[in-house]
Amino acid sequence: RWREDRRSVPAPRRHRAAGPSMHSLTMLAIALARPARFHVAWRGGPAARELARRHVLVRAVASALASPSTSSTAETIDVSGWLAERIQAALGEAFGSEFASADPMLTPATKPEFGDYQCNSALKLAKELGQKPRDVASKLMEAVELGDVCERPEIAGPGFLNFRLQRGFVEAQLGVMMSDGATCGVPKARTPVTTVVDYSSPNIAKEMHVGHLRSTIIGDTLARVLELRGHPVLRLNHVGDWGTQFGMLITHMRETVPGALGGVGGAPAEAPAALSDLVEFYRAAKARFDAEPEFADEARRQVVKLQGGDEEALEAWRMLCKTSESAFTEVYSLLNVDPRLQTRGESFYNPQLPAVLSALEEAQLLRQSDGARCVFLDGYTNRDGQPLPVIVQKSDGGFMYSTTDLAAMRHRAVEEGAKRVLYVTDAGQALHFEQVFTIGKLSGLVPPDVSLEHVPFGLVQGEDGKKFKTRSGDVTRLVDLLDEAVARMEATMKERWDADVASGKLAPYEMSRLQETARVMGYGAVKYADLKSNRINNYVFSYDRMLDDKGNTAVYLLYAGARLSSIQRNAASKGFDSEALVASGATVSLEQPAEIELGVALARFGDVIDLATQTLEPSKLCEYIYDLCGKFTSFYQACKVIDFGVVNPSRLLLVRATQRVIQQTNELLGIGYVDKV
Repeated sequence: RWREDRRSVPAPRRHRAAGPSMHSLTMLAIALARPARFHVAWRGGPAARELARRHVLVRAVASALASPSTSSTAETIDVSGWLAERIQAALGEAFGSEFASADPMLTPATKPEFGDYQCNSALKLAKELGQKPRDVASKLMEAVELGDVCERPEIAGPGFLNFRLQRGFVEAQLGVMMSDGATCGVPKARTPVTTVVDYSSPNIAKEMHVGHLRSTIIGDTLARVLELRGHPVLRLNHVGDWGTQFGMLITHMRETVPGALGGVGGAPAEAPAALSDLVEFYRAAKARFDAEPEFADEARRQVVKLQGGDEEALEAWRMLCKTSESAFTEVYSLLNVDPRLQTRGESFYNPQLPAVLSALEEAQLLRQSDGARCVFLDGYTNRDGQPLPVIVQKSDGGFMYSTTDLAAMRHRAVEEGAKRVLYVTDAGQALHFEQVFTIGKLSGLVPPDVSLEHVPFGLVQGEDGKKFKTRSGDVTRLVDLLDEAVARMEATMKERWDADVASGKLAPYEMSRLQETARVMGYGAVKYADLKSNRINNYVFSYDRMLDDKGNTAVYLLYAGARLSSIQRNAASKGFDSEALVASGATVSLEQPAEIELGVALARFGDVIDLATQTLEPSKLCEYIYDLCGKFTSFYQACKVIDFGVVNPSRLLLVRATQRVIQQTNELLGIGYVDKV
C-alpha cells in the first residue's frame, strides 16, 4: 500500500512532532520484501511467518520513534545537522547538562575507511573531564541514539568517533531525492528568514567592468541557495544613480549633444546615446569639471535642480538611467542572473535622507566637524590617532554614501520586513559597512533583531598578480571578457570537432549547435572559475585554466553532465527510461563499494546546501560537485550500468540521481547545463 500511495506519505524532516518517517516506512517495505536484511527467518509454517512479520513491524515502529520526523513535503534529512543534535544530546546524557551545548566537532570523513562522518569532540572534552579521550568516546558511543540512520559508531585512533550511514537509510534518501524532481529533496530551514541580498551595484552612465563580476555572480548564487532552503529573498541592485556626476554629464551633453538627451530643453530629439557614448561623455565632462571653474559651477547648479525636482533635469536623468539599465540587463542575461533582481538605486532613498538625520539627531549621535555633520564612533581613529568621522552631510548640504546606506537599511528592515540583509561588495568596503551597521543599530534606524552582514570578496587579478586590466591599462569591460571566453571556447571546440569528423568519430554537425554549446561553456567557465575560489581571496583570471576540460572547471563538469545524459539515452534505447523508472517507484540497491560511496556523496547534498547557507560560500558547492563527479567516474569504471546490452535499473537510477544533483547545483551557480556534446 505504501508503494501504491507513496506520493501522499509524508517524508522525514529534521525534527518535529513524533510520527513514522518515510525512511522507516521504506525500511518496512524492504523488510517485508527482503527479510534477510533484518535477520528474520521466513522458513517454516504460517505461525513462524506471522511471528516474523510482527518482529519486523516492531523494529520499524521503534526505528520511526528514534528517527527524524515527518513533514508535509518530500525532503531528505540534513544528516550532519541531525547527527550533531544527537551527539549533543548524548554529551548531555553522558557527562551532564552543561555539556549538552558543546560543539560536536562533526565533519565529513576524509576517507571511506573512516566511515561517513567523524566526531572529534572526545579529544577536546577529555581535558575538561580529566579522562582519557578513548574513554570519553566510549561513553559517548554508548549514549548516542542513532535510530535507523547510522550503524553503531566505531572508535578510532586516540578517540575519534566514526559514524557510518546505514545502507538502507542512504537508499531511502536517494529515493526521496529522485521523487522530488524540483529541488532534489533539499530540506527547508526550520525558521525561514526574510532576507535582502544587495549585489552587483554598477554605476549609471558607466560600463560594467570585471570588478562587477564577483558581486553579481556571488550575490546571485547566494540568493538562489537561500531560496532553495526556503528563505524568502528580495534581490536588490543598489545602482549609483545620483550625485554630482549627473550634474557634470547633463551639463556637458546639453552643451555638446543636446539632441542625445531626447530633446531636453527644446533641442531636436535624436537617437538616445549608447552606453559607450555616455562613458566618453562622462570622461570629457570630468575633465572639464576639473579644469573649468564656470563649468563646475553650472554642473553643481544642475545637481541642485535635479535634487529639487526640476522636470527638465529629471527627464535628462531618466534617459541616462534607462540607457544604462538596458545595457546592464544585457550583461545580466549573458551571466544568467536571476531576472528578479530589482534596480533600486540611491535616488530611491533620496526623499528619506532628512529622516535619517533626524534619527541621528534624536539619538544624540551627530556632531559638527569643519561645517560637516558627522558621527564619531568609539574605537575608530585615523593614522594620526585622531577620531575618525563618518560624514553624513557635507558642509555644502550634500549627502554621503553613508547617509544613503542608512536610509536603505531602515527601509529594508522596517518597510520590507527583512530580518537579514546581506551586502555583497569587495573587501575594501569592510570599514564603511562596519561603521554604518553600528550607526544603524545605535540610532534605532534598524531594529536590534535584524542582522546586517557584509559579504566581502577579494580582487580579480591578471596573471601578473596585479589588478586585472587591459593591455592599455584600462579596466576590462565585462561584456568583452565574456565574449572572449566564448570565442576561445568555440575555436577550441571547432578544432576538435572537425578533427573527429575527419577521422569518422563524429558525424557532421550544425554550426549553431557548436556555438550554443560554446556559449554555455564559455560563460559558465568564467563564472565557475570565480565561484570555486574562496570568495575572500583574490584569484588570478586565466582563460587557459578556466577553459580546460580537465580539472576543477566548468568545462569538465559540463562534459560530465553530458556523459550522464548519454548513458540515459543509451538505456532508453534498450527500453529503460530513467524518468519512467523513477515514476514507477523503483528503488536503488547499493551493493558494491563504489555504489555505496556514490550514494553517500549524493545523500550529502542537503548538508552541503546547508553549509553554503551558513558560510555564504559558493565555493562549497563547487568543491562538492567536483568531488561528486570524481566519485561518479569511479563508480562508472567499477560498476557496469549497461552490460552486454542489459541495463541494471538500480545503477541507472544512480546515474539519474547524479545528473539531477549536478543540474540542481549548476542552476544554483547559474552556469547552465549541456545535454549533449
